[in-house]
Amino acid sequence: MRADRLLSILLLLQTRQRMTAGDLARRLEVSERTILRDMSALGSAGIPVRAERGAGGGWMLLDSYRTTLTGLKESEVQALFLTRPARLLADLGLERAAEVGLLKLLAALPSASRRGAQDISQRIHVDVGGWRRVEEATPQLPLLQEAVWQERRLRMVYQRGDESVVERVVDPLGLVAKGSVWYLVAGVEGAPRSYRVSRVREAALLEEPCARPDDFDLVAYWERSTMEFTAALPRYPAALRVQASLLGRLRLGERYTSLEAAEPPDAEGWARVEMRFEEEHNAVEFILGFGDRIEVVAPDELRALVVEQAAAILERYGRSAPSAEHETC
Repeated sequence: MRADRLLSILLLLQTRQRMTAGDLARRLEVSERTILRDMSALGSAGIPVRAERGAGGGWMLLDSYRTTLTGLKESEVQALFLTRPARLLADLGLERAAEVGLLKLLAALPSASRRGAQDISQRIHVDVGGWRRVEEATPQLPLLQEAVWQERRLRMVYQRGDESVVERVVDPLGLVAKGSVWYLVAGVEGAPRSYRVSRVREAALLEEPCARPDDFDLVAYWERSTMEFTAALPRYPAALRVQASLLGRLRLGERYTSLEAAEPPDAEGWARVEMRFEEEHNAVEFILGFGDRIEVVAPDELRALVVEQAAAILERYGRSAPSAEHETC
């Protein structure tokens, strides 16, 4: 394990140029004391590592040093050939480049490793889309990608979820694919925010370079914002009795709903389930949509609302036919 870690340190310093002991420790999931011992071991082995103190300092390799260690373990080869989300690569215009790059890597592998690399896609397939795949038009994605790579500021016209339209000048920090949906992470007045790419109506690159915080970590930001978004979602629990034939559909999930638990169907073919809705009105609309195949058990106020809405429907449909004065020609 230590040999792997020492090699990882060399490759990280070669690609990142400079990293602090804290950064290396977090990346390799060890303590800073362990990193310092590893640096001492590398120095003793004749590897030209050195540390610079102060702001902007850290560990680095002398410019003239480059490792040529290219040995890959079988599991590492498999991982490289497995992680190929074709749909997302196509969105970025990188699908063909990925194929060519992997062919070059395959040609450079020893014959003992080549077969495992070729077989991996026939043994394991990763589909990044959900069952309810969202197909969104993203005509601005190439320009947003260019802004991210060139680190240039961006002026964009963005349509919010409430349909209002705003204009923003942002600092592009990265692109994230959530399933098959793309998001732009961009700085606005120093604070990162997420924008759904399909809602970017217009975009234009500016000549100014973007302000990218030195300590910004795209993966860490996305994980944190996802947790915050999930925690902030409204929660409305309800206990229901449903016909057993609906259980499969409920498990698939629909917008604003999730099935938390389900008991086995009883002798009459009904099952008690625990569900969660985003808001109370979503629960009412969902339940009414299944007619008499769903019954509310709890809470009482939800049951009363469903009865009230059902009564209103009966009253509307129980009225006499529209009079002639309301008929159209």
